[in-house]
Amino acid sequence: MTKKIKISELPVFDAAEYLPDEQAIAEYLTIVMEENDPAALADALGTVARARGMTEIAKASGLTREALYKALRPASQPRFETISRVCAALGVKLVAVPAHG
Repeated sequence: MTKKIKISELPVFDAAEYLPDEQAIAEYLTIVMEENDPAALADALGTVARARGMTEIAKASGLTREALYKALRPASQPRFETISRVCAALGVKLVAVPAHG
């Protein structure tokens, strides 16, 4: 007989543990942006910033750690300038492509 596992006993999934390089980060952010949900993008950028080190990203983007956490929390709606600065600090850029084609 197989042992039943309770959901409460499962480890918490953290996407930050699976983003080892810029390529993985770019693919992750691309998938999230396809959702067209600003809050999801802010949350994903927060996940990526944690993967890289929040303090390092805050310094590289010119933001305080507190401001970075606040801007990238779930359900936040950061300004485009903030998103742009964080992306630059992460080593990725946002790219426009035709929606149909």
